[in-house]
Amino acid sequence: MKLATFVLSFFLTSVFYSFANAAVSQWTDFTLDNGHVFFPVNIEGIPTRVMLDSGAQINSINKAFIGKHQLELNRGSKVNVKGVYDVETRNAYNNVAVEIFGLPIELDGLVEGNLGHHSNGMLLGAGFFSNFIVQLDYPNKKMRLLTRDVVDMREMANVKAVTQKGSGMPIAQIEINGKPMWLRVDTGNAGSVLIDRSSASKAGLLENVEGGNASFGANSMGVNEYATAETVRFGPYQISDVQIRFPAKGQKTHLESQFEQTGSRIGGKRVVGLIGYDLLKDFIVTLDYKRGKLHVAVPQ
Repeated sequence: MKLATFVLSFFLTSVFYSFANAAVSQWTDFTLDNGHVFFPVNIEGIPTRVMLDSGAQINSINKAFIGKHQLELNRGSKVNVKGVYDVETRNAYNNVAVEIFGLPIELDGLVEGNLGHHSNGMLLGAGFFSNFIVQLDYPNKKMRLLTRDVVDMREMANVKAVTQKGSGMPIAQIEINGKPMWLRVDTGNAGSVLIDRSSASKAGLLENVEGGNASFGANSMGVNEYATAETVRFGPYQISDVQIRFPAKGQKTHLESQFEQTGSRIGGKRVVGLIGYDLLKDFIVTLDYKRGKLHVAVPQ
């Protein structure tokens, strides 16, 4: 898995400096499908699309894509993947030919995943986000990469956020009905805010459950309930009437992680859930993944 991250990191560095040695890349259009961010790639010469997921520690190739195109890929070692609801052993593949941003590379350690329809070719996680500051303009559906000498995120950041010990992933503090909570910043979460049941109780949400629905994690399905929070504070912004999801009574979850390879211990602040698309969709989100810095702004 470390090799896959290194190869992708080297590639992204090459991509970035292909933009006339600029410190800011060009804006690239992306599409939103059920709250997920996608942009086009080729895998083994086949046009498809890739999903960006800041909540994933692994890079993944879609099992349905492999089956649809009857690909015979070079298998590596199996890995255990922890999703929201369970842990599952998966195949991993090496030497997978990928063309992204118009440049060809080979990726190792792509873990077989369930990414929905076969038109979803792969998922990129930490290896994509960690080397640059990533700016996602959700309202205008475009993104770009910035080097750290362009903007000082220590000065710019307006959301209380840190890098989580152990996982190295960014977590942010928000307030739900006045109760502060640490959540994973997860562009792969198509919902709004997902928190554990204990935190929902502290925020006074269990007394006002409005309904429930099925939710799909990395490996399997679970059942969530939902209620409306009167206020959510996200950095300098206070948002009213936000739907909050939480596991139904008796539902086991791993909310500290999504699409994570097992075997590493996560310490530090207690992470009780995930921030997703419905909370991010109105903002330009600027994320320094590696240093755990976050800025949100409403487009002018």
